[in-house]
Amino acid sequence: MDYLPQFPDKFFDLAIVDPPYGIGEDGSKNHTRTKLAKSKDYKGYTGNDLKAPDKEYFDELFRVSKNQIIWGANHFISRIPYDSPCWIVWDKVNGDSDFADCELAWTSFHSAVRKVTFMWHGMLQGKSISEGYIAQGNKELQEYRIHPNQKPVALYEWILSKYAKAGDKILDTHVGSASSLIACYKNGFEYVGIEKDPTYYELANRRLEEYKSQMTIFDFGVKRE
Repeated sequence: MDYLPQFPDKFFDLAIVDPPYGIGEDGSKNHTRTKLAKSKDYKGYTGNDLKAPDKEYFDELFRVSKNQIIWGANHFISRIPYDSPCWIVWDKVNGDSDFADCELAWTSFHSAVRKVTFMWHGMLQGKSISEGYIAQGNKELQEYRIHPNQKPVALYEWILSKYAKAGDKILDTHVGSASSLIACYKNGFEYVGIEKDPTYYELANRRLEEYKSQMTIFDFGVKRE
């Protein structure tokens, strides 16, 4: 809310945001949440996911962006006073755990509901989204998780392929792990990302810069050891 007033109306073509849901899932209890394997423990982040953003945040988000994709909106839909036929359903294939089977994102688009399946649990991460099947243990799609609410880069790439077009400027107001920014960088989109928590800002920035360095190496044909 300190930063967004600097931008004129509809400056961004698309905002893809994952704000706090207000359900207390800040990662500090993550290690107790599964029966299948020991889960990673995370540092709780600023606000501890105790409160979803106020309506004023959503008003400002709608002001600065032409279209929006908002994860977790089922938890605070009363603060987004617009109906939508186009929700995104992410099936995480969680199996026997008390994590949610799916996550939902409200969108400002007028197409149909879309479902994407991507396994996101431990060493079973991975899926070829475009081909529509689970590819368990696909190392090309596995990621080291630095944030309790981290979403896969491949998920954001799928979103960009469906809802963004070349030349779009993308906004993420709750960067978290920087997965959205990596997807934007990888696919040539201009972006602005904001992260409030100092620890996760540093981790996200480091992750993004490491990815950029890897891309540079591959671009020049240098083989990594």
